[in-house]
Amino acid sequence: MRAQLSKALGGVRGMVEAAVPVIAFTGTYIAAEEVRLAVIAGVAAAVVLLGVRLAQRSNPQFVLNSLIGIAIAAFFALRSGRAEDAFLPGIILNAGYGAAMIFSIAVRWPIVGFIIGSVTGDPTAWRRDPGIVKLCSRLTWLLLLPCVARVAVQYPIYLADGDQSGLLGAAKIAMGWPLQVAALAAMVWLLARGRTPMERGRPA
Repeated sequence: MRAQLSKALGGVRGMVEAAVPVIAFTGTYIAAEEVRLAVIAGVAAAVVLLGVRLAQRSNPQFVLNSLIGIAIAAFFALRSGRAEDAFLPGIILNAGYGAAMIFSIAVRWPIVGFIIGSVTGDPTAWRRDPGIVKLCSRLTWLLLLPCVARVAVQYPIYLADGDQSGLLGAAKIAMGWPLQVAALAAMVWLLARGRTPMERGRPA
């Protein structure tokens, strides 16, 4: 399960690929104070990462996710002309993810179960074991914490007066893959505490 979970979340490389376009966008804007140039830098970084993936014939899923994300952010920033608006979709997305994960736990269909199921090829087999359902709920809580932290920190910055793009960029980078790695490490620690329950019981 640890290997399947790491693969599903993209591993360290997938997390770095998500951070690089943000670094390019924020760094360029801080240096040039030009939204259009910053957008070009962010998109170019994502395209380069995609080219590397394609050249290596490796799975481009996570860099494609990054490219789509930076394209949406670029649309928001270019439409308003405010660099900080590039970070609004990410804040909204994290809030949405958080709400979805809380709901999935409440109805006993935790999202981590589907993440693992998507890798194993059977999206719902884990539901037949009450022990695994309970474990997946705990893992989903750990996956939820970074989303809550990002919204709690970044949204007040976004609402503050003045150009907050530099601070938002720094917060997004610091709370991006480092928080995701920390959450993954906590999930691995939880899995390592004992044997993952494998006995089949009645449906949860």
